[in-house]
Formats: sequence, structure tokens, C-alpha cells
Amino acid sequence: MIRAGMGFDIHRFRKGRPLVLGGVEIPHPAGLDGHSDADALCHAIMDALLGAVADGDIGRHFPNTDLRWRNARSLDMLRTVAGRLKRRGARIVNVDSMVLAEAPRLAQHVAGMRAKLAGAMGVPVDRVSVKATTLEGLGALGRREGLAAMAVATVAVAAGADRGRRKSSEKLQRSGAATKEF
Repeated sequence: MIRAGMGFDIHRFRKGRPLVLGGVEIPHPAGLDGHSDADALCHAIMDALLGAVADGDIGRHFPNTDLRWRNARSLDMLRTVAGRLKRRGARIVNVDSMVLAEAPRLAQHVAGMRAKLAGAMGVPVDRVSVKATTLEGLGALGRREGLAAMAVATVAVAAGADRGRRKSSEKLQRSGAATKEF
């Protein structure tokens, strides 16, 4: 079965930190503010992958209240997420991502980001797309207060690989716990 997930992350800039995107350190006067290295691109991709297999989000797996993840390399966290998918019988088919920022310009770093991301996920580079766009000066990102990243991931799940999770979900639905209206 083919499944898709989407991810989004946004961080404000903070002086005194390196800027890391897709596992690549980018020359810039400020890095991103966050509990880990704040690699918004990796974070968006992790959420897309986790979403594709309905396995929560990065806040659930790497909470910012857990000191183990303080200043952690997001590329290592991505490697962990890819391992989770593999253990669940899911194979990463494709990841398409976009960084939204006025600065820095990323074109010269895209090949390096694709290679690092592909390596962390254990997939060929031709299955990883990284693009960048500006916001034409609009909003907080347009004012260069931070940057954001979006990602879509496609995974193939082996037949029966999610059978146990599906039974748990069906049991919740029968009990009414999963169908509460708000």
C-alpha cells in the first residue's frame, strides 16, 4: 500500500547558533532557535514520514522537555525515524521538500542537503527533492525573522505490516473513544 504524509516546521532566527538545514551547516549570521539544532528541514521531513505511517509527530518522539534531545543533531533524529519506518515494514519511496526563506540563498547547498538527507533515510539521492523559495518580503518570514520548511513523503507499506495497529484502531472506534465529536 502506498501512503503519503506531510510535514511543516518553522523556527525564528537566533544569533549565536549555527544555521543547519538538511544536515548541512549554512553560512549565515544566525541559526535557528530550538531545543535541538532546530533543523527545520529535517523536522518537516520527519513529520511527513511519521504522518505517512500514522505514528504521531516529532514532538511525541523527541519532546523538547526531554534533555536527551537538547542540541541533538536533527539528522540523527531523522535516521531514527527512518529506522522506525523500516521496522514497521514501510519503505521510503520519495520525499519532496521546500524551504521558505528570504535568506540565505540555498541553491549552492541543495546537493549537499539532498545527499545528507538521503544518507540518513537510507534511500538513493534521486528520491529526495529539496527546493527553496522566498516569500517576496511578506510576513514574518519575508521580514527575515526566521524560516520554514514543508515536506511530503511517500512510503510503501508491506501488506499486513500495520495489521496490529489497525486492530487497535478498530477496537478504539468500536468503543467510541476515537469518534468523539467536538
